[in-house]
Amino acid sequence: MNEEQVRKTRRRRSRAEAEQLVAEFEASGLGREEFCREHGLVASTLARYRQRRQRDQGEAAAPRRWVAVELAGSPQAASGLTVVLASGLRIEITLGFDGRTLQHLLRVLAPA
Repeated sequence: MNEEQVRKTRRRRSRAEAEQLVAEFEASGLGREEFCREHGLVASTLARYRQRRQRDQGEAAAPRRWVAVELAGSPQAASGLTVVLASGLRIEITLGFDGRTLQHLLRVLAPA
């Protein structure tokens, strides 16, 4: 298979397209293999889309709470952010931090 054929067979779907495929699969009543064959989809790709959907729905269902915030220091010294939880856990973030890394850290630290 040459590079052009690979590009034609592999295609990135948007999140909306992936969601649509998962919804169609769940409504179809078909088995995973049959659905994938009919839609030209690899079973592991459908599984990944379903896992992402479940994860996203779980995050959306997680309760959000307000927390007390105390500002300390002078505005000139505000070169980042420090979060200190009631448990004593302290997270310091500098300017230019990677937001995705922080999201991952918070998911790991969140109580199950």
